[in-house]
Amino acid sequence: MSQLKFNGQLICSDLSGQKWTLYLSQGCLVYATGGVHSVRRWRRNLVAYCRPIPTYRLAWQISLAALDETQLPLCWEYALLNLWLQRQDLHREQAINVIRSAITEVLFDLMQAKDVTAQIYQDSTIIPLLDVFDIAEMLAVAQQLWVGWQAAKLQNYSPNQSPVIRQSDKFNRQSSTQFYQRLSRWLNGQHTLRDLAVELQRDPIEIAASLRVYIEMGWIELIDIADLPAPASRRNQPEPASPIAPAQALIACVDDSPMVRQMMEELLTSAGYEFIGVADALRAIGILLARKPDLIFLDLMMPHMNGYELCEQLRKLSCFRHTPIVILTGNDGFANRLRSNIVQASDFLSKPLNAEVVLGVIHKYLNQSVSTYSATASQQDSQFNKN
Repeated sequence: MSQLKFNGQLICSDLSGQKWTLYLSQGCLVYATGGVHSVRRWRRNLVAYCRPIPTYRLAWQISLAALDETQLPLCWEYALLNLWLQRQDLHREQAINVIRSAITEVLFDLMQAKDVTAQIYQDSTIIPLLDVFDIAEMLAVAQQLWVGWQAAKLQNYSPNQSPVIRQSDKFNRQSSTQFYQRLSRWLNGQHTLRDLAVELQRDPIEIAASLRVYIEMGWIELIDIADLPAPASRRNQPEPASPIAPAQALIACVDDSPMVRQMMEELLTSAGYEFIGVADALRAIGILLARKPDLIFLDLMMPHMNGYELCEQLRKLSCFRHTPIVILTGNDGFANRLRSNIVQASDFLSKPLNAEVVLGVIHKYLNQSVSTYSATASQQDSQFNKN
């Protein structure tokens, strides 16, 4: 997504029904929310980074009441951060810390979740009001935390779970009265491991690892608890349509540039399509015959056989006579367009490519509802740099 300079939402979901939303601008992360405890996460980050900002729902509602719908750029959390910055109720660095922490937690939870699927939605209205974050850098931070969590043998537990004492008599006998009283205040099923880490100013891994022996003995149990109520509804998000079956949306890209193939694969698989990338034009016909894609992108300038020649060969085959074939080139001249028409190419796209235009041409020729394509979104500067 970063290489695509994508503007929009990446909505991830797992089999349990949990959803996470990552907001991107020009391929960088703007904010992330969702999951089992989006409001708890918000409150926890305010406690950690934004004292003395109020951490109760009524205060958030009062602040949000000063905003109209047009002032909610992404979601209510992001709107509140921007409002408080404008009022000088908090410093810019505090807001950035909240955003960074939220993104890190969401990415960590996605790494721990099972069978996650993702869909992308073009949205040119996403304009960052604060700093943006490099996807690769944030993934590296979350990955380091996930590795540490696994190293502490905590992979079967979630930092979103809440510890509660189940055998208080045994626990009390094996620990000092002062230690037990301190812990019992927190281990009441009202605070998650992440909540405890903030309140006790400790690392979540340290908190969880210190409790693991008691969890395995059955003295403490980790339970799932509900999120706190949100002060406002989420900004209207596109409802995902039924995923397009791969057999109905198999897209091929014949291009000798590894970067172009990689970026096309990233875009198209995220959009719900199956993808075939072919580097060698000479081998392309055999591969395409075996898979019979529904739409084919052909790079114009390739060694051994150019896109015109390959298109001409494909059109001679009955199975590709009516298949949409789109020529990709960095030279958008009249002569190239004319020759594309001569070899019966369906369309002609200029490089550097645009993510929305690519999705749009697929929508145009496959004549089907593409859940991740927004016809009203303005064109983005999504660059596919050709090697």
